[in-house]
Formats: sequence, C-alpha cells, structure tokens
Amino acid sequence: MTDETAQQHTWRPRRFMVIVGHPDDADFGPAGSAAAWIDAGSEGWLVCCTSGEAGGEDPNLDPTELAKAREAEQRRAAEIVGYAGVSFMHQPDGGLANDMPLRELLVREIRTFKPDAVFCGDPEVVVHAGGGINHTDHRAAALAAIDAVYPAARNPMAFPWLARGGLAAHRVRRLYLMWGNQSDTWIDVTATADRKIEALRCHASQLHDPEAVFERVRGRLAEGGKRIGTAAAEGYRLVVLDQDPEEAGEAEVPAGNRPKGRG
Repeated sequence: MTDETAQQHTWRPRRFMVIVGHPDDADFGPAGSAAAWIDAGSEGWLVCCTSGEAGGEDPNLDPTELAKAREAEQRRAAEIVGYAGVSFMHQPDGGLANDMPLRELLVREIRTFKPDAVFCGDPEVVVHAGGGINHTDHRAAALAAIDAVYPAARNPMAFPWLARGGLAAHRVRRLYLMWGNQSDTWIDVTATADRKIEALRCHASQLHDPEAVFERVRGRLAEGGKRIGTAAAEGYRLVVLDQDPEEAGEAEVPAGNRPKGRG
C-alpha cells in the first residue's frame, strides 16, 4: 500500500559523494540511487574509510591480501554503478575513529570533488529498527562524514593548510542519511535495482549465500517502493543545509545549520 505521506524524491545534484566505512557498504547502501542519479547526468565519487581487512572469518587470512581483494571488488562494483572514481582512506577496519586525521582526509576529498550532496550512514542508529546492531565502523564513518561536511569543509579556517594549498572551502548542500530508523525521503530505483545487485555480486569475499542476500535486498527495495507507488525505492533521512535559490530563501534554513559569523 502506498504511503500517502511519502513522496518520490526528484531533486538531483550535479555532483555527489558517498562516504562509507567499508568496501561493499555503498552497494548495500545507496547504489541504486547513485546509479539512477548518474544515469540522469550526475557525477558521483565513492569514499571508503577502510579497506575491509578485518572482514573475514578465517583468522589465518593475511589482512593485507584481503584488503587488496576487497579494494579490487569495490572498484569493479563502482564501475558497474558508474562512479567517476573511488578513494580509500586506509583507516583501521574495526577500529575506525571519528578523529581529526580522518576528518582532514574527508575534508580533502570533499573540497577536491566539490559534491552538492553526500550520502552517509545515520550516526544516531546503534540498534536498527526490528533488531540488529549498527557496526561500530558504520557509526564512526557516518559521524566523520557529517563532521567533515559541517562545519569543516565549508570553514576555510578548518585545516587552513588545505585552503592555502588550493583546496578552498566548499559547501555541501544536502546530506542523505542511509540505514536509519526515520527515513523521510525515497528515491525510485526501479530502473537501477538490477545494477545494484550486480554491484553487490562483485563482493565475492563477503557473500557466503549470494542469492539469499540478493533476495533480502530486493525485498527491502520492494518495501521502499510500496511507500511511493513504484517497484523499488531506497529511503533516506534528508538534511538540507543550503536550499536552492528557487526554493525558500536562506533565511528559512535553521540557524543551527549555518556556520556562525558567516551567514
């Protein structure tokens, strides 16, 4: 049954970035939306905070070799989705921290690519609705992404050596928080659902029962689609930091969403 309070989201950025903790997170996350936006003319970039070197069940595995394999899997998946590129921050898998070094790395990525929108996790989620614990790296990556977007990336005095080196402050306009318990924005991915599955198929090191995984993913997409009357949709919690000129003016953006002293 269609949710009469939910509407299909039609805003689309010129450029967007996906910031996640591990290889495969982006494909379990916003791959359908990313592919849809890319098909419509947007340019996307993927940032993985770790290389997934702890993502195995055999303690005898060489973490360095697993990291190489997972980076290769993610690059193949990124080609399927259509990203312009992938960056790996090489932070510790299982020990990711929202610290200043990671924030600087993410600010550098944001100021280099200049996205209008960023996809990341919802850092408020520790326990998912219906059960399941949100991985500590997912929470840390989400907080790091948000803190890098606001206020750091838009503040020229945050990591001022970046600005002095040519990476000027950049304002991300919107955040799309995935894997949340309070999604309010739904993007139709009917045309790209199969591509999302093909991207997930690239992560062979993580898929022990692929068809069962794909069935669950398709089920979630179908549930999302029911909310807006489509075959498949991905849901997000939307945070608008800066409204478009044709929307209500900047004065209507909550003051807490603006850097102090810079309007």
